[in-house]
Amino acid sequence: MSLSAFDLIRPAQLLSSVVFASPHSGRCYPPDFVRDSLLDETAIRSSEDAFVDQLFASVPDAGAPLLTTSVPRAFLDLNRSPDELDPSLILGARGRGQNPRVASGLGVIPRVVANGRAIYAGKMPMKVAHHRIETYWRPYHAALQRTLDEAHRAFGHAILIDCHSMPHEAMDGVPRAGGRCPEIVLGDRFGAAASREVVDRVEAAFTGAGLAVTRNAPFAGAYVTQAYGRPSRRQHAVQVEIDRSIYMDERRVEPNAHFDQFRMLMGKVAAEIAAIGYDRMPLAAE
Repeated sequence: MSLSAFDLIRPAQLLSSVVFASPHSGRCYPPDFVRDSLLDETAIRSSEDAFVDQLFASVPDAGAPLLTTSVPRAFLDLNRSPDELDPSLILGARGRGQNPRVASGLGVIPRVVANGRAIYAGKMPMKVAHHRIETYWRPYHAALQRTLDEAHRAFGHAILIDCHSMPHEAMDGVPRAGGRCPEIVLGDRFGAAASREVVDRVEAAFTGAGLAVTRNAPFAGAYVTQAYGRPSRRQHAVQVEIDRSIYMDERRVEPNAHFDQFRMLMGKVAAEIAAIGYDRMPLAAE
């Protein structure tokens, strides 16, 4: 089973400045990686944003590109900086200040999956970590920036929708609007990664579909929104987190009975988000 750093699905005609990406839905697990792991084949998938790429698969029909990967998150996290190396896992890595993601085992080469379960029995050589980063991380991010640049040249602005999913339990303790548990969390790093106009319109697409939405709690966006969200340059980034329990059995990592219906709903939502980018007039910078 071979890994591809990225798969860029382009529309027949580029109609939108919106770029959709799913960096955590890769599910090609190298046999030797699984064999050497402390986890079984289901547990190792617990951090995966399973099937998110399928939820957004129709976006090229709306004139927007979709960037995906086959690289599993447990193997390499594309939503981390390449220098977020965990000294508790990688021989020769040095701690760089107080980085809570690395400290919790969720660096660019994760040490744990969901609920803090260890992936490895011991440490790995630095050259193994560097090989993963050079082979998969850098090509994915190069493709992402090229695609955003293409949109910017064509439309005068670019909007990245970084697509993720979250465990249902992640919403425990989050304030509920009107008694409903939020089903979608939009992260714009508290306004630093995207203009209010963009985020308002993204939110409207989800709420118009009957979904409960909140912003920045408990997920405000990680490396991708921080690195690519540049509203002053008319490059916006919004992280989308979807409650997994809506469309999948979280324990078995399988689609549930509502999957096809929800995928159709998400196709309509994604088409509305893509329509935000049909206008060639630049969005206001903030």
